[in-house]
Amino acid sequence: MTTPTEAPGPAADTRPDGASTGDPAKKIEGRSPGRIAWSRLKRDRIALAGGAVVVLLILAAVLAPVLTALFGHPVDEPHPDQIDPDLQLPKGAFGGISGDFLLGVDTPFGRDLFSRVLYGAQISLLVALGAAVLSVCIGVVMGVMAGYFGGWVDSLISRIMDILLAFPQLLFSIALVSVMPTSAFGIPDKWLRVVILAVVIGFFGWPYIGRIVRGQAMSLREREFVDAARSLGAGRTHILFRELLPNLVAPILVYATLIIPTNILNEAALSFLGAGVRPPTPSWGQMLSDAVKVYQADPMYMVIPGLAIFITVLAFNLFGDGLRDALDPKGN
Repeated sequence: MTTPTEAPGPAADTRPDGASTGDPAKKIEGRSPGRIAWSRLKRDRIALAGGAVVVLLILAAVLAPVLTALFGHPVDEPHPDQIDPDLQLPKGAFGGISGDFLLGVDTPFGRDLFSRVLYGAQISLLVALGAAVLSVCIGVVMGVMAGYFGGWVDSLISRIMDILLAFPQLLFSIALVSVMPTSAFGIPDKWLRVVILAVVIGFFGWPYIGRIVRGQAMSLREREFVDAARSLGAGRTHILFRELLPNLVAPILVYATLIIPTNILNEAALSFLGAGVRPPTPSWGQMLSDAVKVYQADPMYMVIPGLAIFITVLAFNLFGDGLRDALDPKGN
């Protein structure tokens, strides 16, 4: 008589050599959208390289006083002994690059370009980040309201966006800076101009993200989870801030990383035209403007600030593209 066999339990997972690896249920692990996005981003080495450069640039700007003390000279300290009195150009090749002056000196004062590039990074990043924060805050609020409420609210906000997009931002910025006082509200001229530049660039930049958020909100308001929340008695405020906004985090983050390099270019353009911070406060655009006078005799004056802008913008764009791919729910 055969012995009845027991009902087989869950088969244990085995390795190729036949050894058990334990309960297979332990291998089933749910992953949050954030972990999925991070795993995708880790596979994109170009985006990680761009992110690493961005972090290094931010650290260099924050630690500018320390780096200047270790490897450079005070930002406004003149070094007339480094300038040829006859040619009014730095002594030595490539703009006076040497062991004491890692990126050379400017003309005609002989100030250290290494320290000026570091302190110029502070201005550019402060303006770009401040303008991005302002653009995102205004654009998200206005875009969500236009997309969710629709009707006359959508029409009004859309017309405001159209007007701002057609407004000559560059001319307005130059006109505003030209009549701006040297100090206001107890803020000195240097930081007052930084604040004004960030506000102007950010205010005229919010319609771009506003249109993106509006389109996403119009799509999300018809989804089942919004109908479910509405059927359970949720009010408009709850739906806007607890249902729609969490689902808009991905496009908002992507756009924020992509608008920062645009803001850097806008700040450089305004400084190049004389509407940025005033000398002797260093700025990358201002350094390019000064280089126009002498770049034919020594092109290094244009190469150094131009490379600083190019590397910064490229790093932000590469990281933003990788972040967009990582946060794309349709990606692999």
